[in-house]
Amino acid sequence: MNRQEEKISSRDKSSRICSHDSNIGGQAVIEGVMMRSPQCVTVAIRKNNGEILVKKELYVPLVKKYKYLNIPIVRGAIALIESLYLGMKALTFSADQAMEDELEEGKVEKKEKTRKERVFMSLWLALTLLLGVALALFIFFYLPLLLTDLLKIENRILFNLTSGVIRLGIFFVYIWAITLWKSMRRIFEYHGAEHKSIFALEAGEKLTAENAYKYSTHHPRCGTSFLLIVMVVSILIFMFLPRPHTISERLIRLAFVPLIAGISYELIKLSGKKRNSRLAAILIAPGLLLQKITTKEPDGEQLEVALAALRKCLE
Repeated sequence: MNRQEEKISSRDKSSRICSHDSNIGGQAVIEGVMMRSPQCVTVAIRKNNGEILVKKELYVPLVKKYKYLNIPIVRGAIALIESLYLGMKALTFSADQAMEDELEEGKVEKKEKTRKERVFMSLWLALTLLLGVALALFIFFYLPLLLTDLLKIENRILFNLTSGVIRLGIFFVYIWAITLWKSMRRIFEYHGAEHKSIFALEAGEKLTAENAYKYSTHHPRCGTSFLLIVMVVSILIFMFLPRPHTISERLIRLAFVPLIAGISYELIKLSGKKRNSRLAAILIAPGLLLQKITTKEPDGEQLEVALAALRKCLE
């Protein structure tokens, strides 16, 4: 992969007109934003000295490389795996830059110690991602079945509906719990900056903080909306399955996760393209409400970071 990094002054407000492109997406990272297009991935980080560091890597999705994978449902499952991989890389990069800032400020005295801490941080983040995926599968797909078993419900439809409601409840508690972490406030603000920047792009506006600021922090193609749709789709899919009685029967349900992710991906993609239709409005409404929690209003400097990532992504 070709890679280039550059530093941009915080006063640089160069801009250009961009056309609608619903294939651009992103996520918030530590003191920055990642943007992804069908051709590349960029990460912009605000350094402690006020400069914006931008990293760009060419990245062609698997469904673009191999056309036979670009079919409904399948492409959604693949996109989910790629998103986890790229998101992990972006978080590792942002964590590494945060460590460098500490070194520059003299908070970390020995370079060797810093290098070891970077390696540890990267390994820790990778392990966290793997454990996070495993834990998410257990909490959101296996645990609801165990809790529903305690209710002694034998009816197949009622059992699956109850476990689905419990799954949604756990999801909402999880979202609420992460808001109690004060450090997440900055992440949510960069999340809002990412959404505002993409809205400005889709509207064909000049990519400036002034133009982006007027847009909403709630975007229909947000990953938060995707997760909520996954929860709802899982209820509908599992309604067709019999009531599980054994551990193996419960574990079999995990095999349906790629199917659920694929269907959810198609729905979120459709809602983004047909966002003005009544059906799309119904689909995205719960996700937009949930984004009132997972996004916050960014300041001008945070918008500049998101826009720097977006501009580089479009070059």
